[in-house]
Amino acid sequence: MPTPEFITEIRASAGHQLLWLPGVSAVVLDDEGRVLLGQRADNHEWCVISGIPDPGEQPADCAVREVYEEAGVRCVPERVVLVRAGRRVEYPNGDKCQFMDVTFRCRAVGGEARVNDDESIAVGWFTVDALPPMRERQLFRIKQALSDEPTWFDTTTSE
Repeated sequence: MPTPEFITEIRASAGHQLLWLPGVSAVVLDDEGRVLLGQRADNHEWCVISGIPDPGEQPADCAVREVYEEAGVRCVPERVVLVRAGRRVEYPNGDKCQFMDVTFRCRAVGGEARVNDDESIAVGWFTVDALPPMRERQLFRIKQALSDEPTWFDTTTSE
C-alpha cells in the first residue's frame, strides 16, 4: 500500500507514535443496487473502497478519487451515512494509526469495475444478499448506506 507522502514526512519526525488521521469510505451502488467492493492486497479482505484525503482535499472529493483510482468506477457522493472513530491499528513496521472515518453513499455513474492499482487484488459488484465474507464494520457501513436513517454517529467512548 502506498503511504501518502505527507504521512511519510510526518513519520520522519514522529517515528512510530500514534497518528490520528482522516479517512473516507465509499459505499458505491450501481443502478441494480449492487455494492462495489475491493479485495485488499495487504490482507486479502473484502471491503468498501476507502482512503486518506490529501491535505486540504474535501472528504467527498477524496471518496470519488479513491473509487476511481482503486476500482476504475466513476461515482457521485449522495450523502454521508456514518461518522466514526476507528480502532487503533499497528502495522507490521510498528507504525500506529487511528482513523476518523466519514462514510459516503455514492452512486456509480460510469467506468468499469476493475483492479485499477496495486491496492486491490480483485474488484467487483455484489448483490446485498451475496456479499463475500467481511468484517462487521464493513457490513455496518453497507447497512447504513442502504437505510433511510439519518447520518449515524458513534456515541460510545473508544480507545
